[in-house]
Amino acid sequence: MATSLPGGARLRAIADGALSTVTAATSDLGQAAGYAARTFTSRAGLRGLALEGAWLAAHLALYPIGLAEETVRPHGHWRTDSLPPVKRSLVVADPTAAGTPILLVHGIMDNRSVFTVFAHELRRRGFGVVHAINYSLFTDDVRTAAHELRGHVERLREATGSDRVHIVGHSLGGVIARYYVQRMGGDAVVDTLATLGSPHSGSNLARIAPLPLCRQLCPGSAILRELDEPAPGCRTRFLVVWSRMDEIIVPQRNSRLRHPDLDVTELELDDVGHLALPVDRRTVHFVASTLARGEAERREHDRVRDRRLRGSLRLVGRHAAEGA
Repeated sequence: MATSLPGGARLRAIADGALSTVTAATSDLGQAAGYAARTFTSRAGLRGLALEGAWLAAHLALYPIGLAEETVRPHGHWRTDSLPPVKRSLVVADPTAAGTPILLVHGIMDNRSVFTVFAHELRRRGFGVVHAINYSLFTDDVRTAAHELRGHVERLREATGSDRVHIVGHSLGGVIARYYVQRMGGDAVVDTLATLGSPHSGSNLARIAPLPLCRQLCPGSAILRELDEPAPGCRTRFLVVWSRMDEIIVPQRNSRLRHPDLDVTELELDDVGHLALPVDRRTVHFVASTLARGEAERREHDRVRDRRLRGSLRLVGRHAAEGA
């Protein structure tokens, strides 16, 4: 009898653990269902669903075209008299901002066609080089994709003669670009990284698909813990767009970027689905206007960042001295 008790205790513990897991999952599902009901039945939610459906249909039609690689289009801003007023104003006011290449990185199982509208709007506003890339559909590792991205960045810099680039990443593309910036020294050449609906803290929806890449996007995965590690002195600024109606990032707040060493500016939306983020006019305006502010704002941004870093170092030094 005495020898059977530990086994019985283990079985009870397993049963209690399973019950706790089921209870937690049921609670999470109930909260998610309640949140979905409140969000998607509101007027803004219905409008967002309509936009998501319309863009999904358009994107499916554009998808085959996006399978082909895009060639770099060098800007021709030697004359401004033929440019429309919006484009001319950026080229004249800040040619450096207009000439800095912008690299667009799509999400999982997608291609560059998701940026069709976004790229057109950036070019219309005066940005000279807007280049969308494709990475392999069979990519199963964020690190591998980040190495591939580094190659794209170097080729774009070589083709344009630019020292720095901007990157815009949708969904997984933002996580890949963030890994390149934080863990591979990409902050030396990436001025600004904008992420649109990227699972910075993972998505519970990734648990459904038993794929290596999806496991890396689960909350608490090794790759996400690696990105949470200290990144002192990171020179890239981050623009983060997330939506409370995102149906792919669950919970939606996991698209927010919270890291003490990173400089993050955030745009929160409440009526845009995951796929429609790159075509939402507020997303385009937020990213384009921030990039168009140019070198003067960038220098001020760097001064503020440097003061903050010096303050952090002094604080660390003081705490070390007090501890001694």
